[in-house]
Amino acid sequence: MPNHLADAASPYLLQHKDNPVDWWEWTPEAFAEARRSKRPILLSIGYAACHWCHVMAHESFEDQATAAVMNELFVNIKVDREERPEVDQIYMAALQQLGVQGGWPMTMFLDPEGAPFWGGTYFPKEARYGQPAFTDVLKTMAGAYASGDPRITQNRAALLERLRQKARPASQVVIGTNELDDVAGRILGIMDTEHGGLQGSPKFPNTPFLELLWRGWERTGRERLRDAALHALDGMSEGGIYDHIGGGYSRYSVDERWLVPHFEKMLYDNAQILDLLGLAYSETHAELFRARAEQTVGWLQREMMLEGGAFAASLDADSEGHEGRYYVWTLKQVLEALGAEDAEFFARHYDIVPFGNWEGVSIPNRLKEAARSGDDEARLALLRDKLLAVREKRVPPGRDDKVLADWNGLMIAALVGAAPRFGRLEWVTLAADAFRFISESMMRDGRLGHSWREGRLVFPGLASDYAAMIGAALSLHQATGEGVYLDQALAWQAKLEADHATADGGYYLTADDAEGLILRPDATADDAVTNPQALIARNLVRIAVLTGDERYRQRADRLFDGLLPRAAPNLYSHAGLLNALDTRLRAPEIVVLGSGEAADALAEAAYRLPRLDITLLRVKEPATLPADHPARAKADSLGTAGASVGAAAFVCAGGVCSLPVTESNRLAEAVRGG
Repeated sequence: MPNHLADAASPYLLQHKDNPVDWWEWTPEAFAEARRSKRPILLSIGYAACHWCHVMAHESFEDQATAAVMNELFVNIKVDREERPEVDQIYMAALQQLGVQGGWPMTMFLDPEGAPFWGGTYFPKEARYGQPAFTDVLKTMAGAYASGDPRITQNRAALLERLRQKARPASQVVIGTNELDDVAGRILGIMDTEHGGLQGSPKFPNTPFLELLWRGWERTGRERLRDAALHALDGMSEGGIYDHIGGGYSRYSVDERWLVPHFEKMLYDNAQILDLLGLAYSETHAELFRARAEQTVGWLQREMMLEGGAFAASLDADSEGHEGRYYVWTLKQVLEALGAEDAEFFARHYDIVPFGNWEGVSIPNRLKEAARSGDDEARLALLRDKLLAVREKRVPPGRDDKVLADWNGLMIAALVGAAPRFGRLEWVTLAADAFRFISESMMRDGRLGHSWREGRLVFPGLASDYAAMIGAALSLHQATGEGVYLDQALAWQAKLEADHATADGGYYLTADDAEGLILRPDATADDAVTNPQALIARNLVRIAVLTGDERYRQRADRLFDGLLPRAAPNLYSHAGLLNALDTRLRAPEIVVLGSGEAADALAEAAYRLPRLDITLLRVKEPATLPADHPARAKADSLGTAGASVGAAAFVCAGGVCSLPVTESNRLAEAVRGG
C-alpha cells in the first residue's frame, strides 16, 4: 500500500511512495505522531538525481525486513533537498558539527521536537569496510534514545564504538579505515629512524609499504607517516643504491645504510620509485626528488629504451665477471678523469676515499651531509657527465632486452604520472611510444602476450600484464584525453574477466587456456612488485569513475569480499591490496567543468597534487556528466556564474562533492577538506 508520500508533489518523494517504509513528508502531523508514539524520528534527505540515494533505497528502503525495523522504532520522514533546501541546510550543518563530511543521502536521527542527536550519510544494508549495517545503526540509535541519557549528544564516541563493534560480525572479516590506520602505525614502528626504510638489512625500497604510510598520512594527517616515507626516499636517493653517475636505482642495498647495492637494475623498481618521487616532489618541492626523477628517466632513455620505444627488463649486476665493476671507482680513476682540483671536489661530495668505502673501491654516494650551493650542484653535474663518459668506455653489464608487458605497463603509468608533477610533458610521449609497441606487437586476437623478444611472443599473457597495461592505458587516457586508450583498457578488462576470473572474486595469474600447471596460481601477497590483484582492483575503481558505470566498482567490491579474508592473517604481506582498498574507500575524483585556459590550469593543478589515486574527469558542460553524478546538481547550479568564471572544479569522494573551486591554487585546500 502507498505510504504518506502518495500525494507528494516532489518526483523524488514519489519515487518512495510504494516503499514498505511508512514514510511521512516533513509536516506537523509527522512530528505529532512522533510525540504521540514516543518514537524518535529518522530523517532521510536526498534528491532525484542522487546515485547513492538510489542505492540505499534499493538496498534498504525497498527491503521488507529493513522497513519493518524502521517502522517499529522510528517515525520516518523523507525530504527532497531541492524542494526543502532550508530543512537540508539546517541538518547538513548539524551533521558537519558532528564531524561527518556532508553528503546525500543524509540520514539524521532527531527527537520528536526535531533536535538532532546523531547522523550520517549512506549506510550499507550489510556491514562492509568497517561501516555498520543500516539495521544495526537503527537499533543502536533507538536504544540510545530510549535510555533517556541526557548526555546522548556528548556520547558520540561511545556510540561510534558500539557501531564499529556491530560492523564486525564474527563470521565476517572486515577491514576498513581503522585497520588501515592500524597497519600504517605498525609499519611506522618498524621503520629505521636513522637511515630510513625498514629496519635492518638487506634494505629493499619496498614501495608498497611507503605508499601505505603515505596513504595513512592522507587519511589521518599524522605527519610522522609521511615523513617516514620521505625519509626512506631521501636515504635511498642519496645512498649507493642510487647510481649517482648514470641514474637509476639498484634492486636493494645489502647493508642497512643504503650504501652497498646489489648492483642489478630492474625496470619495475625504477617505475615504482619514480611514482613516489613525483608524489614526494609535489609535497615538498625538494630539488633532490626532481633531480633523481629526471636522472632516472635519463637512464631509462639512454640504457633501457629499445628500438620501437619499449623498455628492456633489467641490467646485470656483473660485468667482466665482477659484481659492480662497471659502477665503482678508485680515487686514482677519478683523478685521471677529472684532474686534481675537480677530483678533490667531487670526491669530497661523493665519498670517494683512498682505500674505498667497499672492498677497496668506492661506491659514489651522498650519505654524509654536506652544504652545497646552487653553484656547487651545477659544477657536480658537469663532473658527473665527465665520469659518465669515461664509464661508458668500460665493459657494460649485460642487458636483458626482452619486453615484459607488465613491467613496461608499470613504467608507462609512472612516466605519465610523473610528467605533470615535474613539468616534463615529453615523458608522456615516451610512455605513449612504449604503449604503442606493446599494443601492436604483443597482441593476438585482442589478447595480450607476456614477453617479446626478437619477434617471438610468449603467449597468452598473465593477469599481471593486463593489470599493469590497463593501468597504463587509463593513465594515458587521463593525460591525453584520447578515447582510444580508454577503449583499450575496457577491452583488456573484458579479456581479463573472461580468461582469468576466479570463483571467489579474484583472478588467476594464468589464463584458462594457458599451458597446464598442477594448479592455477592466484596469490594475493606482494612480491617485488605490487600483487596484480591489487592493481586490478584500483583499475576497476578508476574505470567506474571514467565511464560512470558502477558495475566496475561492484566488481571491485566482489574482489575485496573474496580476497580480504585471505589477506587478514598477514596484512603486512598484502600492502598492495590494502592500498587498493584505500583507493576504493576514499580515492578522490576531480571533475573539471569548462574549457580553455582556466580549465587547463585546474586540470594541471589536479595532476600536481601530492595525493595518490586522483582520477580527473574533464567535461565541457554539466549535461555531459551522468544524471546521478554527485557533481551534476552543483554544476547545474552554477548557471551563468559558471560561464563567467570560465571553469570550475569539484572534488568528489564517497558520493559527495565539494563546492566549486575556480582558482587552481585553492584546489589542494579543497582536497584536504575532503
